[in-house]
Amino acid sequence: MNPLRIAVFFSALALTCGAEAQVPERVRGTIIAFDGNVLSVKSSEGKNVSIQLAEKTVIVFTQPIALADIKPGDFLGVTSMKRADGALTALEVRRFPKPINPGHRPFDGRDDQTMTNATVSAMVQSAKGRELTLSYEGGSQKIAVPESASISMLVPGERSHLVPGASVNLTAVSGPDGKMTAGRLQVGKPPR
Repeated sequence: MNPLRIAVFFSALALTCGAEAQVPERVRGTIIAFDGNVLSVKSSEGKNVSIQLAEKTVIVFTQPIALADIKPGDFLGVTSMKRADGALTALEVRRFPKPINPGHRPFDGRDDQTMTNATVSAMVQSAKGRELTLSYEGGSQKIAVPESASISMLVPGERSHLVPGASVNLTAVSGPDGKMTAGRLQVGKPPR
């Protein structure tokens, strides 16, 4: 076999193995502490997790907005609970500056939660409450939006947003030393 082909094969194999070792892990939870470089999080599973922040870590902040600020044509990401009758009720509504991964799918591997990333095609206020119709290629979903739903838009975040009590949703990779480093981090406003 050609020595150049062997070198290319082993280089590709090394890259593939390295990529597999860098599988991002999702962490959701609440900030316990932040020292400027290491974020301590109580995960939604109840574990305490330490996450390193790098210079290239992207931070986005979920800026609260009103449902009235959302207009037809806006692109949203909506996390919903599925009721026994199949109807969807929003838990979180996020307005994105541009379309990201359009479609409708299970969320977090659960049958009772969904994620819908789609364009607002209609907004209705009825006796039953507020309802959004979201459209994406191949389908649409009607989602009830209760008063309790979190409604926000994503804006550039800063390390000053990383305060105890704030919710976080991040992706991180483990390095050879076993320490996790965040690639992208979404932080919300802490409850009052």
